[in-house]
Formats: sequence, C-alpha cells, structure tokens
Amino acid sequence: MVNEKLLYLINYLLSERSDMENVIIPDNEKEQFRLYRSLVNIRPAVQTDEEFLRAEDEFLTELTASKGITDIADLQPLENGIYLWKGDITTLKCGAIVNAANSVMTGCWQPCHNCIDNCIHTFSGVRLRYNCAQLMKAQGHEEPSGSAKITPAYNLPCDYVVHTVGPIVQGTLTDRHCELLQSCYQSCLELAVQNEIKSIAFCCISTGVFGFPQNEAAEIAVDTVRAFRRSHDIEVIFNVFTEKDYEIYSKLLE
Repeated sequence: MVNEKLLYLINYLLSERSDMENVIIPDNEKEQFRLYRSLVNIRPAVQTDEEFLRAEDEFLTELTASKGITDIADLQPLENGIYLWKGDITTLKCGAIVNAANSVMTGCWQPCHNCIDNCIHTFSGVRLRYNCAQLMKAQGHEEPSGSAKITPAYNLPCDYVVHTVGPIVQGTLTDRHCELLQSCYQSCLELAVQNEIKSIAFCCISTGVFGFPQNEAAEIAVDTVRAFRRSHDIEVIFNVFTEKDYEIYSKLLE
C-alpha cells in the first residue's frame, strides 16, 4: 500500500532544494522513510507552509502511534516519584522529555544518525528546529554546557522538550565535568517546575559520544533528582536505552 502522505512530504522537501533534482524516490516504504528522514535532518531551520505541516502532523502522529506509546500513568515507580524505563523516549507520554543537545541547539544534522538529538527532531517535526533556531538567534551565542532551554514537543506524545548541553569528557573525568553534568539535571528540573510541568523523563545525558562514564553519570543523575524532589513535587523517569544503563540505575534505585 502506497503511503501518500510520506510521498507528499518527500516531494515537498525535494522541491525546496536545487541540489537534488536527480534523486530517485525508492519504491520500498522503509527506504522512503529513510530518504524523508535524511531530508528533514539536513533541512535548514526555516518556516514552511501549513499544508506541509498538516501532512507532517498526520504522518508523524500515525507513525508514533504505530510504534506504541507508553504513558507515565502506566509505569510503576521504583521509589516514590521516581521511575526507570527502558525504551524509545520519543514514544513516552509525560510532561517533558530531555534532549541531550549540542551547543548549537538545532538538532543533529547528520542524516539518519541514531543519536537522541536526531531522533527527537525527526519525530517531533520540522517546527522544532525552527523554534530552537529562533531561541538561539535571540540569545546571540551558543548554549553553554550545564544550562537548558524548553520548547513545545509538537508531534511527540509528551508536552515539552527540554534541551540541555552536557559536558564532553575527553580523557580523565574531572570535578568540573561532574559539576556541569549536575547542572544539566538541575537546570532541566528547575525549568520544568517553572513551567508547571508535573513529570519529566531524562535520557542518560553525556554518556554517548560525549564520553561521560556511565556509572558516575547515573550517580550524579540520581543524587540530583533525589535532592530536588525533597522540595519539589515532580515525577521523574530515568529513560535508558541499553541493558547496561538499566542495570546501573536499577542498583542505584533499589
């Protein structure tokens, strides 16, 4: 069965570019989605028309629903107000999810890269990059490590995305790295409370290509969240993607 919405989105994105006149759209829907995602990933942070946005909204909403949405209301906490969940953060229904962003804050520009930044921008839709770019334009400089910004989530099942820039560890882990990572969690939590968000899901900030050791990162995450929750009523989900991270958080939250 031909996915007309997907073909429309691909043709629209191709029509915006003068360097892709010879691109042939594949017959296979899986490869068509890969082309669509690549075009979204490299698309400049510009506005688009309402017809495209309506088609994108319908397509992405249906796509996420087909993957299965997990509601925080259906999860069981490991301790009061704190949850551990292994899965795709773009399918999580809660107040906000946290994006491990880079300092430019406009998403991952590498086509079909499997980082969380790319996934969140892909499944949220093109308005997210535009919104982030407007925030950065108003700020006038790159986002420093340890701080956070908030945007709508658009086509994700959560309400908001909180973007934070984690520290990059090259070589020995230092106290400064730990301070910056702690600041990431603190900044996200404070921003959530300021915006009356009742639940937030954290990815494992900085532990991927940014090189922060997983055990130390998890300890900082859990300690910061526990301390914050002593004086604030907010539910927190630690979202992990690997079995190793699941085991690390399970032990910390026993």
